[in-house]
Amino acid sequence: MGICEGRVAIVTGAGNGLGKAYALGLAAEGAKLVVNDLGVGTHGEAGATKGAAEQVVDEIRAMGGEAVANTDDVADWDAGKRMVDLAVSTFGRLDAVVNNAGFVRDRMFFTCSPEEWDAVIRVHLRGHFCTSRHAAEYWRAESKAGRPVDARIINTTSGAGLQGSIGQSAYSTAKGGIASLTLVQAAELARLGITANALAPNARTRMTSTGAFDMDAKEGEFDVFAPENMAPLVAYLVSAQSKGVTGQVFELKGGTIFLSQGWTDSPAHEKGARFEASELDPIVRRLIETREPAKSVYGAG
Repeated sequence: MGICEGRVAIVTGAGNGLGKAYALGLAAEGAKLVVNDLGVGTHGEAGATKGAAEQVVDEIRAMGGEAVANTDDVADWDAGKRMVDLAVSTFGRLDAVVNNAGFVRDRMFFTCSPEEWDAVIRVHLRGHFCTSRHAAEYWRAESKAGRPVDARIINTTSGAGLQGSIGQSAYSTAKGGIASLTLVQAAELARLGITANALAPNARTRMTSTGAFDMDAKEGEFDVFAPENMAPLVAYLVSAQSKGVTGQVFELKGGTIFLSQGWTDSPAHEKGARFEASELDPIVRRLIETREPAKSVYGAG
């Protein structure tokens, strides 16, 4: 019996890459799944992977699991409710939402168009909002009805969102927003029995193939960047075992797992009175020199 036996989860963007690995991993641990995938390409182009959700469902059923496909747009408000309703009507309950769907439009900031910016922000930020918002409403109603809730929201941030990435201003902004959203969800939803955590995966996907990343598998070596390496942590976070683990941003690379420390205060300079603008330069530079060094922006050298 797997650690997710009896749990019901929605996985968005589960037709390929990380989402597919999550769905198959959850099914192997006994979860019942709503497999969502719109069937778009790396840049959001329609129809590029049509039928991907259904194919993953077929794989899950072939391994003896239970799953149903959904091809809605995760950033559509009504679609979020349809996914929640599909889980409940098919499996009788919903225990977790794994927000994974997204795409990239790599551009330097000075060439990024408003349309590209809006498309990336929409699929990542609004996409994380819609399904989780309807799920939270469902779980709140369950709690008010006196039924115990032990629910999970698992969000997908990125190192690009936690430290920035050259050529990915929209993507980095969206992923940074998702990390902050996770903290707020964890704080607000705890009293309802809902946890919220985020994962910044280091894995080979269709999106990483568009950038200057060397993530190729090396013959005879552990495949550090295999998407399947991320699946066990997702299964753990979906499971009842992770009860009480909330408000965390996990980073995972191959067989290494660690927590992001997030924004925190540096050593302070206290004057006890209003600063003069002319005196701030040496103070600011000293603060920068004495703080813990930040991780470099990806691609900055």
